[in-house]
Amino acid sequence: MGGLLYIFAKAIFSLILKIKGYKIVGQENVPTEGPVIIACNHISLWDPIIVGCSLPRQVCFMAKEELFRIPVLGKMFTWIGTFPVKRGQADIGAIKKSLAILKAGKVLGIFPEGTRSKSGGIQEAMSGIVLIMEKSKAPILPLKVYGSNRLLQQKKGNIGIIIGKPIYAHKVAVPENVEDRRSWLANMIMNIVSEI
Repeated sequence: MGGLLYIFAKAIFSLILKIKGYKIVGQENVPTEGPVIIACNHISLWDPIIVGCSLPRQVCFMAKEELFRIPVLGKMFTWIGTFPVKRGQADIGAIKKSLAILKAGKVLGIFPEGTRSKSGGIQEAMSGIVLIMEKSKAPILPLKVYGSNRLLQQKKGNIGIIIGKPIYAHKVAVPENVEDRRSWLANMIMNIVSEI
């Protein structure tokens, strides 16, 4: 049921996005198989939809716990593979769920900033994404969404997504003087998202 619902929802929202003239750049950078962690900026409630419609593989998103309390919507999120995370604390359950998704060779979607950016700029990143990357050994795929804020009011062609090249933890050199390695790496990832 969940897989069919995901396919149906993707088809409907892809049609809406095509009507709005959204663009996808860098789709060739998406690994065709194996575990992948999506790291994306967050400016609108439309962002997970745009990410899901832009990738050829199903994305299992981590989303704030509050959304799952909404009747019907919360159930639908669960059916399509989205799972809750308690923000502002170390949510061991969400980390275990993330690792299980990656161990199964699936795609995990994370918004490392933890909340939407009101200014549209990149915010401070949470280090949980680095913990998951280190434990799973999965590559990070940086994505940048633009034009999703007030999507339905946007002019045609002003919406899209840019997909960067995968980042592998063992290839990233962290400066020796860095005290909080995970925090540095999380913000480095979001700097890459900002620059693609």
